[in-house]
Amino acid sequence: MKTGGKSYVSSPPAFSNDGKRLLVCTGNTVSIFSTSTGLQIASLEGHTAPVTSVIVVPASSPASKILCYCWTASLDGSIRHWDFSVPDLMKKVDIKMPIFSMTPKPEFVAVSSVGKFIGIRNKRKLHIWMVPEKDSGRSVSKKIALHHTKNLTVLAFHPSKRIVAAGDVTGRILVWRGFGYQTFSVSDELVSGRLVDKEEERPGVRGNDDADSCSTWHWHSAEVNVLFFSSDGAYLYSGGKEGVLVVWQLDTGKKKFLPRIGSPLLYYTDSPDPTLSSISCADNQIHILKMPSMEILKSISGIKLPHSLPGIYEGLYSGFAFDYSSGLVALCTENYGIQFYSLFNDRGIYEVQVCERNHQPADEITVVVTFVALSQDGSMMSTVEAKLPEEGIGGLVCLKFWALGSENKKFSLSTVIYEPHRDAGISAVAFHPTRNVAVSSSYGGDFKLWVCNDEIQEKGLMLQNSGWACLAVGAYKKKPMTAAAFSCDGSVLAVAAETVITLWDPNKNVLVAVIGETLTPIVTLSFAGNSEYLVSVSRGSKPQLSIWSMSKLSLSWSYKLHIEAVACAVNLSSFAVLALLPESSICMESEPSFQGRDGIILVFNAMDPVPVSTWSVKKAKGGGVAFLQGYTSSLKQNNSDGNAQQELLVYINSDREYILFDPYGNEANELGMSQQDGLVEFEETEKFGYASIYGELPKLNLTRNQTSLVPSVPSERPWESIFSGSSHNLPPLTKLCSAFLESLMEKRTAVVE
Repeated sequence: MKTGGKSYVSSPPAFSNDGKRLLVCTGNTVSIFSTSTGLQIASLEGHTAPVTSVIVVPASSPASKILCYCWTASLDGSIRHWDFSVPDLMKKVDIKMPIFSMTPKPEFVAVSSVGKFIGIRNKRKLHIWMVPEKDSGRSVSKKIALHHTKNLTVLAFHPSKRIVAAGDVTGRILVWRGFGYQTFSVSDELVSGRLVDKEEERPGVRGNDDADSCSTWHWHSAEVNVLFFSSDGAYLYSGGKEGVLVVWQLDTGKKKFLPRIGSPLLYYTDSPDPTLSSISCADNQIHILKMPSMEILKSISGIKLPHSLPGIYEGLYSGFAFDYSSGLVALCTENYGIQFYSLFNDRGIYEVQVCERNHQPADEITVVVTFVALSQDGSMMSTVEAKLPEEGIGGLVCLKFWALGSENKKFSLSTVIYEPHRDAGISAVAFHPTRNVAVSSSYGGDFKLWVCNDEIQEKGLMLQNSGWACLAVGAYKKKPMTAAAFSCDGSVLAVAAETVITLWDPNKNVLVAVIGETLTPIVTLSFAGNSEYLVSVSRGSKPQLSIWSMSKLSLSWSYKLHIEAVACAVNLSSFAVLALLPESSICMESEPSFQGRDGIILVFNAMDPVPVSTWSVKKAKGGGVAFLQGYTSSLKQNNSDGNAQQELLVYINSDREYILFDPYGNEANELGMSQQDGLVEFEETEKFGYASIYGELPKLNLTRNQTSLVPSVPSERPWESIFSGSSHNLPPLTKLCSAFLESLMEKRTAVVE
């Protein structure tokens, strides 16, 4: 079993004292990355709930920089002390309450050579207290308030001077210099070598605010999320929703930028090594920077979250596709791209930009990537993008084909087809298993077969331009074509015409047969591996999972289930479905297996309606399942049969957390104990039929009180009075026959005369 897809940016990371490692909170663990390579080298495992904070114990001397100690806090109510060079747990403290944050020095506390200050943001005010020394005899009673016209979002204190900076919701940055000299002084005496003059002119300071001056810098177009002083105090770093890191020179106000980061900034983390720092972004990436040039040295890429689509595309979105042979998943991202993520290595590989974008994340979404499909060998990719209509007018659908490079192993654009089905949306795209042919179906009432010109050239026809072209067009009674799939050998093309399934010969584009009719439109078609069975999924008011026999051209079996995703094995006749549980099952507190879980994974053999295995899961809405080609050695370190290649099953939930496991191995019954994050709870697989899907029925007491109100004596000849009562009271035939036959065999006493 292997889990992954956790968030890298749920909490700020932490550098080791030598700056060579970066500690990142990832779910229930802390992942340790090398800052020179960007690869994970170790992890701290032991918490049973998400880790919320990680703090590296600072070095007390240059010689102690080699020490690698840290503290972690978690929602499981424990604080743990680690030696992360091994790694090894050294101490555990149970708080017995969830810990949401832990820090030795909060962002609103500044410790510098001029004193210790506490600052708190309160809408349009910044309150600052001075913490006196232990031997001064003073209490924290005096405070100052610095006023602003907009709500403040973040603040930062200078490391060695009485300078405080704050950002607001409009993108402005205010820098107050010389704050608190009047309020925090004992009298009109020298304070830190400066004579307090109440009548001195204070540019930019509002009212009676206690500060020498206030400067306003404005570059950000949205609220400021990140604000941080450099360790020497010469620079101020700021970032916001635009995805740009701005460095301000404190004395002159001059600035320079690190543009096109591509996602809103969340955290800026300084390193004990002054040449390194990191920024955490909302797209689940951490960039390691070389300072002061702000060059991105390495990027630690986590799995990216899906974008939220407008209502017109709800339910019509296929946000990911799986490469069966390489273990990669292609994910649609918010920045109009496709991220290729390695499920075996749990890291991002690269990203393909599907369409042009403005590198300002604050802008409204005008184009969305609604569909991505990969060929079976992973050499071809197809994407569908839609330009959103403005006020109900306009809108453009674009179909693109991509080819995998032989050298760099990255996809490059091959063909762009604008409005392939006129102004209708595309419902499905599928590749032929053995040829460079693809099919696209549309809600406009037709489907089209596309062929790559490379295949045409192989047949002796030379073309000037390489790319994809339309080979054939098909339709059925002007009905919307809602799904399409090729058989495992490519000899049959199945296209759903709303509620019926049409079977075509893709070589001749001839309609062969029409089978079945469902109550609601079919949204998914898939052939069950190398078998003769076709799997269809219908959604709507009467959802249904149906299995059709191609030899009999009839329905084999079906379930009334709301199916979210379907995956078919390539070399077997098995398939897996992700079904959403009804609301009544989700809320059942009496059934522990369904608490907090809204879905169930069912693995079937296409010939048998009884599930082979079942697992209840969380966050199933918007999730998916897929079979991948892999080795059990990729799931376990110690495996005697590690060389056996087989098909593995992966489940990815709506937050794009995933689990990869062997659905046919013995670990399926053991993972309920070893699964750390509760992503999947594996159940016993010995339930069949109704109980395997909906659980056991309640046991009813079917016995009733047989005590008669009138005492009676059993008759020795029951057959004489048996028909005098009601027919439903007849005793079993075996009991009746035995009594009658025994009466015929009674011995009679002979009469002696």
